[in-house]
Amino acid sequence: MSRWRGLTGETSGEDYAARFAALARSGKEVHGEARFCAALVPAGARVLDAGCGTGRVMIRLAELGYDCVGVDLDASMLAVAQQQAPELPWFQADLAGFEPNLLGIAADFDLVVAAGNVFPLLAAGTEATVVKRLAAALRPGGLMVAGFGLDEAHLPVPPSITLSAYDDCCAVAGLTLVDRFATWDAAPYDGGGYAVSVHRR
Repeated sequence: MSRWRGLTGETSGEDYAARFAALARSGKEVHGEARFCAALVPAGARVLDAGCGTGRVMIRLAELGYDCVGVDLDASMLAVAQQQAPELPWFQADLAGFEPNLLGIAADFDLVVAAGNVFPLLAAGTEATVVKRLAAALRPGGLMVAGFGLDEAHLPVPPSITLSAYDDCCAVAGLTLVDRFATWDAAPYDGGGYAVSVHRR
């Protein structure tokens, strides 16, 4: 069972969306991830939002002109995404078993983004498999971006994956570290409890 399922029961889509809607109304920036991704690849690029949740990142990228596909395991989150942007392609799938071709999706993405603590919330022991599956969905030269917490202050669950372990998973999957930041605003990584990592296939 994924840590996400254990944490939420996969019934939290509406609550999750409401929390970000309230942040946006209060004037908080809620599109940092999309802005970060848009600085990496040009408009029109194919983007896979892995663990897309309610679609906040992907919907913004689509508005900016990107060709996006969203995948998530949580039906409650996807229901919100589909309601907000029914014209976009949303798929329910476990990332540990993700095979784009079986869903009728071409595995030639320019960018795969895993925002929102996707990796620490996976089922224990599936991290390397998920990295391998997402790497396989990239075209040669494509980028994978993952942002996640590394300590209890930045996670809703106990820390489960270190940066070195994540880098090892990426290396085995044929990915090379390009850059690492402390935030989605591209602040330099300083060894703190949150990291945004960019790897290239």
